Amino acid sequence: MSTPNPKRHEKLLKDLAELKLHRIAEIYQEVLDEAARKQSSMLDVLEALVAEEAAVCHNRALLNRIKRAHLPPRKTLESYDFTWPKRIPKQSILRLFDCDFVVQQACAVFIGPTGTGKSHLLNALGYNACEKGFSVRFTRVVDMINHLVSAQRRGTLQKDLRDYTRPQLLLLDELGYLPIDKRGADLLFQVVAARYESGSVVVSTNRAFRDWGTTFDVDNTLATAMIDRLMHHGEPIVIQGESYRMKDKKLD
Repeated sequence: MSTPNPKRHEKLLKDLAELKLHRIAEIYQEVLDEAARKQSSMLDVLEALVAEEAAVCHNRALLNRIKRAHLPPRKTLESYDFTWPKRIPKQSILRLFDCDFVVQQACAVFIGPTGTGKSHLLNALGYNACEKGFSVRFTRVVDMINHLVSAQRRGTLQKDLRDYTRPQLLLLDELGYLPIDKRGADLLFQVVAARYESGSVVVSTNRAFRDWGTTFDVDNTLATAMIDRLMHHGEPIVIQGESYRMKDKKLD
């Protein structure tokens, strides 16, 4: 099939650009030529062009969701070693990766010792949710608190809080690894309370619920209120075992 005359070709490319159909602009001549060779129908041509454009748009949207999520380098559920922990609720984790809980605006808390793969699972869950079309935000708890403390000092707290309250899924990593002072605990509670029954939260922590008061500047009341909101429509996922990172180390 011959190339259209230069003026028509230029106008077509301009129209496609205005419609942001960039992939169709790139490949339409190739698709038309292939259709001519195969004597395909115009419907086949249209279907091929739309499918290519849709695939590019889908991939672009996915990359944008991953970028906005601030996820670390990718981990996958398939690369997680379920045989290592002494005890792990595998079926509960697999159900979590269906992401139905995000639609239901429910929560979960990964609880277990250091090195049992909680951050790995949180990371993999984030990428999985992005692929399913959900907006996601991943952050270490300490990083979020530092960000919000700075925002509070600048007078932009309400604006900056939206970074953590707007996404459909908020992933909070490493709760309990560092103590949190009164201001930090209050800011963390603001985020959890704002998302209660309006957005999903998944937390990873090395502290059992009974120890959260100690983490939050010995504030058992705040700890209880936070756990209450997370667990009202949530599930604790308890992992037991030794650190995977130390499995090949020979200790005296």
